[in-house]
Amino acid sequence: MVVRRFIPVFLFLVALVGVLIGVHLLSKSRTTQLFGDIVARVETDKPIVALTFDDGPSPRFTQDVLSILRDRNVTATFFLTGKEIEENLPLARLIMAAGHEIGNHSYSHSNMAWMGSTRVKEEIERTDVAIRAAGYQGEIVFRPPYGKKLVTLPWYLSQHGRKTIMWDVEPESFPEVADNADAMTRYVLDNAKNGSIIILHVMYRSREVSRQALPQIIDGLRQRGFEFVTVSQLIQNQ
Repeated sequence: MVVRRFIPVFLFLVALVGVLIGVHLLSKSRTTQLFGDIVARVETDKPIVALTFDDGPSPRFTQDVLSILRDRNVTATFFLTGKEIEENLPLARLIMAAGHEIGNHSYSHSNMAWMGSTRVKEEIERTDVAIRAAGYQGEIVFRPPYGKKLVTLPWYLSQHGRKTIMWDVEPESFPEVADNADAMTRYVLDNAKNGSIIILHVMYRSREVSRQALPQIIDGLRQRGFEFVTVSQLIQNQ
């Protein structure tokens, strides 16, 4: 009798765990969301890739990254946070003046998967204002912090005609790759395809390996025939 009573409870718990796992996987999926368009890479026959950088601008490393890109004549997309733009507005203006695309990476870089609609609106629109204050006039693409989204964020973006920009090449997520510039370079070169979106974090002291790998990644991809475009340019080629 006790066993029979336990079975429904057990089945309920199993179902609940399954739902929670499904929600977690959906929240971090690179290719699926409940509303609107999500882009992790673009289907194209052209040998083009988008190089993207998350976070910043930071006082210490922004100009170093811009120098690498300038020396190699590469245009990239910088997903910046509103708070850091406000704190380092001249650096955001340098990124724009160098011809790079500026994207919205939220204001506070908080996990937006469980945010309410009011907070989602504030995080995005306050950052849009900061980007415009830097003088940027182009379309403002959006990438969620940590790639996390669930209901309210995709709904807001879909209602405003904006896509969720993700990625398909993510070398820093693998410990055996992230600690070595040569390994990181090999990973990107082995996994980049036509239409790939590559994500790197290069704005902070802890990302020294990524900064070391950046020129090698650019040179290696060029040797393989790839050209670099912004995220918006990549989407136009799908």
